[in-house]
Amino acid sequence: MADWTCSSNEALTLSLARSEMDKEVLAEDESYEGFHPTFTYPIYGEEETIYGYKELVIDLKFASGSLAQYLSVKWSEKLESSSTVDDVEGTLSKFIPEDHYKTEDAFIGRVELEATSFQPLGEKIFSYKRRSPAVVGKGKAVLPQDELDPEDPDTIIYEVYHATWKTPGFREYHRRMQIFILLYIEGGSYINEEEDPWEFVVLYERRKRKDVANTPTYHFIGYSSLYPFYCYPERVRMRLSQFVIVPPYQRQGHGSKLYTAIYQYVLSRQDIAELTVEDPAEAFEDLRDVNDLKMLLSHKQFMDGALGPSASTAGGKVPKRKGATAKGKLGPPADKGWVEKWRRDLKMAGRQFSRLIEMLILLHMDPVDTVAAKAYRIQVKERIYRFNFEVLAQMEKPERQEKLEETFQSVKEDYLRILSSVR
Repeated sequence: MADWTCSSNEALTLSLARSEMDKEVLAEDESYEGFHPTFTYPIYGEEETIYGYKELVIDLKFASGSLAQYLSVKWSEKLESSSTVDDVEGTLSKFIPEDHYKTEDAFIGRVELEATSFQPLGEKIFSYKRRSPAVVGKGKAVLPQDELDPEDPDTIIYEVYHATWKTPGFREYHRRMQIFILLYIEGGSYINEEEDPWEFVVLYERRKRKDVANTPTYHFIGYSSLYPFYCYPERVRMRLSQFVIVPPYQRQGHGSKLYTAIYQYVLSRQDIAELTVEDPAEAFEDLRDVNDLKMLLSHKQFMDGALGPSASTAGGKVPKRKGATAKGKLGPPADKGWVEKWRRDLKMAGRQFSRLIEMLILLHMDPVDTVAAKAYRIQVKERIYRFNFEVLAQMEKPERQEKLEETFQSVKEDYLRILSSVR
């Protein structure tokens, strides 16, 4: 029986297909084909196995820009038809648009046809530049972003677009990209199209062909979905719900750029009170913490208040010395009124901003200052107690104190891990 069972994660192969001319500008180590999903249980069940085939290959290709899809299922042997043999193609077809291609030639024709005609949907809200990996691989210098010429064909521009259900054509586009949520976010699920308030930010790579006109082409990298909730009296609280970068672009800093684009977009809108995150995965929480910390450390006005103008530097970092935070609002303990004022101005959720403040105190606090260390410990424990009140309140005092100290030490250790990423 085992011979006829295979892993659905291994059987399913994904590709982001580019036109032949678009491939000419890629570096040798750039590959957008042949990657696998992290999860397939939403499609093929909790065991993530498929029964009834040998050498099963499920080929799901996407046009790199429009995400038009092609599905092919092949195998070397299949058990005779019975109720126990899984319907591989029929099952997956329920999760992708009905208009997906079933012949590869037709799909390739679509890829070639729309390579230069596809344009991102919505309004551009953010962009950044990088040197082409093909050029860097030849030993040319990696220039700072502000020195890169956007007209240079060796400069890659990355653009983020904002869209809603009202954006013409976006509803259909979303149906093509939403499967990445199932395949790469644990517990991810499709959202309800009938819920009108959903907003989206989509990240694309913009490359130039090596033709006479240096024709630009767009290629999908990832996206995030946002949902606005009413916030008294007349604003909204924007919740970041889903966030995914497809594997060929992971671990290259694109997730941080997409998060930065979202945060800056939130700051730009007067109707948004704050940005929250729905049940973040550990990897995303780290990404959020690191980027929020870097933003605060580079914010001169904030850091002047945090450390005191004489102690603050442009980057917000000062030598560790006794009393380094004594003249500033960080304390410890931090000035609550000052903290709340900046939390509102920077549109951050309460728990997240409190954690960031605690990290900043730890970064600048003299480790041998016992008075500051005690004040810091009390401040952190107070927040932990408030956040876990229902559980801790049921414990006897000695057990509660022991649990608080254990949690404090764990939190402090995690803070030091995160801080090591921003120094």
